[in-house]
Amino acid sequence: MADLLVVGSVALDSVSTPFGKAREVLGGSATYFSYAASFFTNVRLVATVGEDFPAEHIALLKDRGIDTTGLQVSRGRTFRWVGEYGYDLNEAKTLDTQLNVFADFKPMLPGALKKSPFLFLANIAPELQLDVLRQMDRPLLAALDTMNFWIQGKREALLRVLSEVDVLLINESEARQLAREPNLIKAARAVLKLGPRTVVVKRGEYGAVMVSNGHFFFVPAYPLESVFDPTGAGDTFAGGFMGYIAAQGVVDQPTVRRAIVYGSVMASFTVEDFSLNRLKTLQPDEVERRYAAFQDLVRFDI
Repeated sequence: MADLLVVGSVALDSVSTPFGKAREVLGGSATYFSYAASFFTNVRLVATVGEDFPAEHIALLKDRGIDTTGLQVSRGRTFRWVGEYGYDLNEAKTLDTQLNVFADFKPMLPGALKKSPFLFLANIAPELQLDVLRQMDRPLLAALDTMNFWIQGKREALLRVLSEVDVLLINESEARQLAREPNLIKAARAVLKLGPRTVVVKRGEYGAVMVSNGHFFFVPAYPLESVFDPTGAGDTFAGGFMGYIAAQGVVDQPTVRRAIVYGSVMASFTVEDFSLNRLKTLQPDEVERRYAAFQDLVRFDI
C-alpha cells in the first residue's frame, strides 16, 4: 500500500435534482476523490478552505484516515458551487460559482508530500497542475483530470502538463473537445498522442472506456434503480481508480483494468445519495460485493 497525494478543491455545494435538494453540503473534486481512495490506500490531501468551513467536515476526512496536513485554512470564504440537474443526470447546469479563497490557491507541498509515489491532479488550472508536478520527486504514476473550461481557455497550458503525466481521466464531451474529433475512440487515440500513456474516458451512466497503446477496455456502469445526485461521481471514480492502483503498488494492464472497475463501483455508490452521504455509511464488504456483481454483469462465457 503506497501513499497517494491529491491536489484539488474542497468546496461547499448546493445541488438540486429531480429527486431532492441539498444546500451547503460537503463537495469538491479533492474531497470526493480522497474519500473514495481512502477505502484502498493512504491518502494525502492538499487543498484550501475558508475560515467558514465547518470543522465537522475536516473531522469526517480525518476519521477516514485522510492526511489533512496539506489542507490550508485561508482568510475568507470557502469555494462554493451551485448547480442543478434535469432528468438527464449526465450533465449539470451550473447556476453559480464563487471561487473565494480557491481563486488564490497556490499549492505548496511540504517536503514529505513531495515523495508520494502516486499523484492525482484534480480539476484545477493546468498551470497549477504543472507547478505541483514540478515540485514532486518523480512519482511512479501521475494522473490528472481537467474540464471544458480549461480545454477552451487554457489549451496550451493544458497541453504542456499533459505531456508530462501518465494518465488522463476525462469525460466524453471533454475528450471530443480536446481532440477536436467527434468519434470517441478516435478522440481518445488522438489524446494519447498528446503525451499520456493511458486515457480513461468517463461516460456517466454509460460506463467508462480505457485506451492505451495497443490496449482497449470498456466497462459498463452499474445498473441502479435509484440515482439521487451524480455530483462528484467522476471524482469518486478517479478516487477508486487511483486508490486501487496505489494499493497494489504496480502499474500494469491487469491492475489498470481492475482499477477501472473499482472506480465504477465507487461512483455507483456516490450517486445513491447527496454529497458524501452514501459513502459515509459504505462498508468495505459492500465494495467487494459490488465488484463481484460487476464481474457477473460482464461475464459472457459461463
